[in-house]
Amino acid sequence: MPQPSPQPVITLVTQDKKRFLDLLLLADESEDAVDNYLERGDMFVMAINQLPVAVCVVTNNGGGVFEVQNLAVSANQQRRGHGTRLLAYVRERYRGCGTKLLVGTGDTVKTVAFYQAAGFTFDHRVPRGIANAYNHPVIEDGVVLIDKVYFSQDL
Repeated sequence: MPQPSPQPVITLVTQDKKRFLDLLLLADESEDAVDNYLERGDMFVMAINQLPVAVCVVTNNGGGVFEVQNLAVSANQQRRGHGTRLLAYVRERYRGCGTKLLVGTGDTVKTVAFYQAAGFTFDHRVPRGIANAYNHPVIEDGVVLIDKVYFSQDL
């Protein structure tokens, strides 16, 4: 009889967050950029059989707004619902603590569809928000990212 798949476990990481840098860099290719939010954010790690498979960093932007700064799933674990489950966990974690959960990302079909499927709606666009944040072109799914688009969900 086949064994059931182990359930993912999500934990809050408060120390030595950079030990998950390999995962963090999947969503933000600049370590300097990661350093700008890592220590001031809450970091959640999803593990299966004690092996990290996904990470999410959330900052408190004030005024009741929380922002997902980083959401990444290891390459061999993508398209299994881990990112969606981690976002749902974060949403529940901050429900009642603020009014809005924001996420800023590149404007690609796949990424936009992911956040929309997770219940986020378009909030605003920052022209050249990605292009100005990095000293090199950022390419995702064959698209050079220029603007940063924000999606939000009420908490």
